[in-house]
Amino acid sequence: MCSGDLGGGDVLDDVAALVAERNRIDAALARCVRAAELSQAPERDGQKSMASWLRGHCRLSPAEASRLVRNGRALEHLPALAEAHDAGLVSAAQVAEAARAVTPQRLASAAAQGVGLAVIDAVFTQVAIDQPHGDLVQVVQRYRDDLDPDGPEPDPTEGRSLTVVKHADGSRTFHGCLDAVGGEKFAVALESFTQADRPAGDERTRAQRQADALVQLCDNALASGGLPTLRTVKPHVAARIDLDDLADPAPGKGAAILGSGAVISAARARWLACDGAVSRVVFGPDGVPLDLGREHRLADRHLRRAVELRDGGCVFAGCAAPTWWADVHHLVHWIDDGETSLENSALLCERHHTKVHHGFRVERQPDGRWHTWRPDGTEITTPSPLLAPVA
Repeated sequence: MCSGDLGGGDVLDDVAALVAERNRIDAALARCVRAAELSQAPERDGQKSMASWLRGHCRLSPAEASRLVRNGRALEHLPALAEAHDAGLVSAAQVAEAARAVTPQRLASAAAQGVGLAVIDAVFTQVAIDQPHGDLVQVVQRYRDDLDPDGPEPDPTEGRSLTVVKHADGSRTFHGCLDAVGGEKFAVALESFTQADRPAGDERTRAQRQADALVQLCDNALASGGLPTLRTVKPHVAARIDLDDLADPAPGKGAAILGSGAVISAARARWLACDGAVSRVVFGPDGVPLDLGREHRLADRHLRRAVELRDGGCVFAGCAAPTWWADVHHLVHWIDDGETSLENSALLCERHHTKVHHGFRVERQPDGRWHTWRPDGTEITTPSPLLAPVA
């Protein structure tokens, strides 16, 4: 709790003290994350990296998990900045800016050019302590430019990135960067759809028309049937809805579930069904699919659909891999007379499918929850929600 009169300076002192304390905690956390990374600790829980472990076991966002890992690595190369961070004088955001200058590629470039990292460390630290955040951003950028005055090599993949963030309501936001050639291809393709869809009286903004064009581009790619197959299934948009809600003319807000787990209205599900195939899936009283319809003689596609509907993604503890990254795993191996059935199946991403074939084990409990065990027989658990501090 903050102390003092809100109109006075005491509360501001409290704020400054808390910011410094947070900085110290962030420094300790980054160092601990780096120590765990160096010891390959995530492997114990079947994860390939600290970033994936932080996402699955500590419920951090992908961006925050990655920043923590990068900061831990950067502190090793910038001891003066690390000391200031430990003292609470430098924030995690400032360390993240400095981390952009000490990537493996830039460290190699600095060594090749005889650039002394100790001097850079001292400059970064002084600017971070004494000057606004924006000044540090500029100093780091100038250092990066000086290391590579001629610009990057013409490898387009190094200049491309795309981050897609899914929000609680199923909507998505994008942040990306394309090289000149890739950007030109994207702009030309998008503009063709943007210009082709300009009905009379259209009041959409340019941004709205471009977003609609991007969705249309995806619609056309999905409808063409030419996209790569994902885990034996052609890419498709799936929506699960009760038959009564599908037939009911009411909007039915929150009545359907997309493959990603996003919830949409029955009206939007009916709209999707107008241009897609409808398959009947009958669920038992425990929510497990019983009858998958008979579109084809072979049941492989239908069994996979049932497993996807039941599991929703990789069931390994701490993993959030989507269905299209996952294989259908036999809990009792087929070679050991295990049946190819829903009861004997689990959805596992490629990495965790391999882990389960090398000593890890997953098991579905009667309540429908999945549990995961290490090769030594101990269970992998994700942390419980953080407890409120004791007064």
